[in-house]
Amino acid sequence: MKALYVIVVACILLSCKKDEPSLQATFLDLPEHPANYFGFVGINNNLPELGKVLFYDKSLSVNNSVSCGSCHKQVYGFADNTALSHGFDNQLTARNSMPIQNLNFGLAVDVNNGITLVPSSQKLFWDGREHDLNIMVLRPILNHIEMGISDTEELAKKLKSIPYYKPLFKKAFDSDEITAQKISEALAWFLRSITSRNTKLDKSFFGSGAQLSALELNGKRLFVEKYNCNSCHRVEDPNGYAFIGGGFSNIGLNEIYTDEGLAKVTHNSNDVGKFKIPSLRNVALTAPYMHDGRFETLDEVIDHYSNSIASHPNLDLRLRNANGQVRRMDISESEKNAIIAFLNTLTDFQVVTDPKFASPFKTK
Repeated sequence: MKALYVIVVACILLSCKKDEPSLQATFLDLPEHPANYFGFVGINNNLPELGKVLFYDKSLSVNNSVSCGSCHKQVYGFADNTALSHGFDNQLTARNSMPIQNLNFGLAVDVNNGITLVPSSQKLFWDGREHDLNIMVLRPILNHIEMGISDTEELAKKLKSIPYYKPLFKKAFDSDEITAQKISEALAWFLRSITSRNTKLDKSFFGSGAQLSALELNGKRLFVEKYNCNSCHRVEDPNGYAFIGGGFSNIGLNEIYTDEGLAKVTHNSNDVGKFKIPSLRNVALTAPYMHDGRFETLDEVIDHYSNSIASHPNLDLRLRNANGQVRRMDISESEKNAIIAFLNTLTDFQVVTDPKFASPFKTK
């Protein structure tokens, strides 16, 4: 039966080579969309749409087993729901998959010149080893554990052998030539399109939706004022919807770090144990938490800050008292419930259900 299925698929591929749009329709659901569908003025839909196909295509792994979307699942805020993700041969990744929404923050689009971008200083990955999104999107594909492609030439060659890509590249770039640079550009444009600005807190801030409840408001007060979580996570921002992280920090997860974080990039001993402070947008959906996924729930995260911070030499000064001792916040159960209620207001249910960001591949 399996052999018959392979023969049938092969026949479909061979018979459709002369009719590539038909082949595309066989595997992909790509309906026509209005102008600026992906949110970019002056950028046609075809570029991020090609990126979406690439993002969800398991062909980008060496054995066709995983895609970018395998570890960045829309329903979980484009993070993964496991501490460490499984790569192409089922080995575990070194770190927890970070959410990838709002990667366009701080980027400016030069509409007159199409896809020209103003360089961003945003640091990417848990250790900040990359700041160019076009390069970053290729890193997992070329990683020996994650997706296993050996080099960019192999990647381009493989996609050239998949007939439905020629018309997609033609529509996106006005040329059916497939190159690693075009692959990375398309992927990056799709990632930039994944924007989240529709949380309850957003609506409350702009006066366009339900106001926060008394419990949520108390949680916000505790988060912003009493425990100063906002100094790192910056949910209270002039833009209202930014919810961005704040650089890198050692939050006392360990007294000795086997994964040195930022120090692996800077080779500076003062950076041992520092990791990127993530945005808390959709944080209620992105469990488990931390670079190694050690905490399964928000309760466990708050318990860490409450009474489990380790005294590491590089511990963030915001987590020490005036006398230099580790802070013991002793957050009560009622306060914890209020803070979690507030964190739930950072969930954007629209972005995690929007078909614009969902897999275009048809299911059998």
